[in-house]
Amino acid sequence: MSAAKKRPTTGTKPPEATQPSRHDTPVDTPAVGESAPLPVRNTDTQWAAGPEGALGQLRALETLESTYDAWAELKREHAASVIQFREEQARLTQQGSFLLGAVRAAGMDANSTTPGLQPQGAASDFLRDAEAKLARARDAVSQREAESEARYQAAFTEVRATLLDRVQRYLQRSRPHLTLLLRRVGAERSILHVARVQPDEAVLLCYLLTQRVPSRYGFLFDDSTEDLALPPAPLYAEESVASDAVRPDAPGLLRVIDASADVLPLKGFIPLRVPRPGGGEDFFRLLQRGAVMEVEIADGSDFRSILTREESERFAGHLLRLKLEERIGLDIEAG
Repeated sequence: MSAAKKRPTTGTKPPEATQPSRHDTPVDTPAVGESAPLPVRNTDTQWAAGPEGALGQLRALETLESTYDAWAELKREHAASVIQFREEQARLTQQGSFLLGAVRAAGMDANSTTPGLQPQGAASDFLRDAEAKLARARDAVSQREAESEARYQAAFTEVRATLLDRVQRYLQRSRPHLTLLLRRVGAERSILHVARVQPDEAVLLCYLLTQRVPSRYGFLFDDSTEDLALPPAPLYAEESVASDAVRPDAPGLLRVIDASADVLPLKGFIPLRVPRPGGGEDFFRLLQRGAVMEVEIADGSDFRSILTREESERFAGHLLRLKLEERIGLDIEAG
C-alpha cells in the first residue's frame, strides 16, 4: 500500500480518496509448448490513503469539532479501503474464471472434444501455473486486507478514546447552560422548551445525560430526511443500526440507547431519563425545533409534547437537581 499523504488540519476538509487507477502489467506471449505467465495487475496502484491522515488531523487540534472531523475522515477512508479490496478480490476471481474459459475455448481442456492448439501436457502446465499465480495473488491481497483492517480498527479505537477523554475534560472546565421556557396550555397542561444550545454544548449535554457520546458533531441540528413525506429519522444508520431500523418507536429507541456501549447514533434529539416519585423512570427527549428544543415524553409507542403539570414539574425538578450538583447551568423562565 502506498504511503499515506498528510492531511490538512485547517477547517477545509481533506479531499476524498480517489479510486485506484487500473492498468495491467503486459506480458510476453509464450512460445508454443511453454507455460504462459498469468497477467496480474501491478499491486503498487493507489489505494485509500489509510488511517494515518485522519490520525494526524486528530492529534493536531484538540477541539471537539476537529475530533469529529477526523473520525468522519477515518470512516470515509475505511469505507473506500473496504470497497477497493472487495473489487480486487472480485477482479482476481473474474480473471481466474476468464482464464479457465479461455483454456476450454482453445481446446486445451482434457475433457474437451475440440481439437487442441497445444499438447495436453503443456495445457496442464499452463493452467496449473496460472492457478498457482492467482492463488498467490489472492493470498497477498487477503494479507494486505487483514493488515489494513487491523490498522483501521486501531485508529477507530484511538479516535473514540480521544473523543471520550476530550468530552470529559471539557466538562471539567465548563458546564452546558440551559434555559427552560414554560408555555402554559390551560390550567393543568404545558409545553416545555429549552433554548437552542451550541454544537459543543449539545455533545457535552448528550454525554452528561446519557454517559455516551453522539456519533456525529452536528447530530442535534441535522433535519435531513431520506423521504420528504416523512419527518427526519431519529437515528443514523451506523453503530450497529441497520438502514431499515432508523425509525423505531419510542420503546425501540430506548432499546437502542440501552444497547449502546459508548456511542449513540442519535439524530435531532437528546434523550434523558427522569425518575418517578414511586420508583421507575420516564423517558424524555429534547427534540430540536429551530430556535428551541421541545421537551417530549414517551407515551406508548410515540412521544407527546403536551405535558401534565406533574410531568413538567418533575422534568424541571430534574434539571434543577443537575444545577444544584453543579453539572449544568440553568435558568427557568415562565411564558
